[in-house]
Amino acid sequence: MIEPPNTCDLCPRLFEYRLANKTAEPSWHNAPVAAFGSPSAALLIVGLAPGMAGANRTGRPFTGDFAGDLLYQTLQRHGFTKGHYDKRIDDGLTLTNCRITNAVRCVPPKNRPNALEINTCRSFLEREIRSLFRLRVILALGTIAHRSVLAAVDASSSTYPFSHGALHHLPNGITLADSYHCSRYNTNTGRLTNNMFNKVIAMVKTLADQH
Repeated sequence: MIEPPNTCDLCPRLFEYRLANKTAEPSWHNAPVAAFGSPSAALLIVGLAPGMAGANRTGRPFTGDFAGDLLYQTLQRHGFTKGHYDKRIDDGLTLTNCRITNAVRCVPPKNRPNALEINTCRSFLEREIRSLFRLRVILALGTIAHRSVLAAVDASSSTYPFSHGALHHLPNGITLADSYHCSRYNTNTGRLTNNMFNKVIAMVKTLADQH
């Protein structure tokens, strides 16, 4: 099984948090969020975890919050999308040669999964990566996603340290690209500008199109 079931209880804290969210917002997704995009994609984008009122609400990665607004807008600019992103899972948006997932599939309290939860959910990321038969490039959004990808492919974070805009050529032939996460906090503080993010997406577009 590549994706965790909707009833996944491997992480007790996240499971209890989902149940509480389901009570408070019964119309929301409130379950593990599956990857979005074609399994034949050359590019896999890995974020941290679903946002409370974003993917946890809509059931699609990066859909319904600020990070998704910036991500999908930039992907559209570089030809990775078809249709119009409207913050809804039924907006008709599709991805082209791109797939999106998270290092942790369930929303964590305060957007902060702990180390045990990150490690537990990594098995699903490992299966995701192995299942993508045309995968050539992985874009990690943030340090946790970067480290999770490296652990999933049995590579060392000391050998491939995170750095915004960096490219790491991994032993399995995949190129790992790094970017600061496209969160509102990072953009509001100036850590990540729209121009910086645009350059990263342009870079991975070039790499994905080579294969």
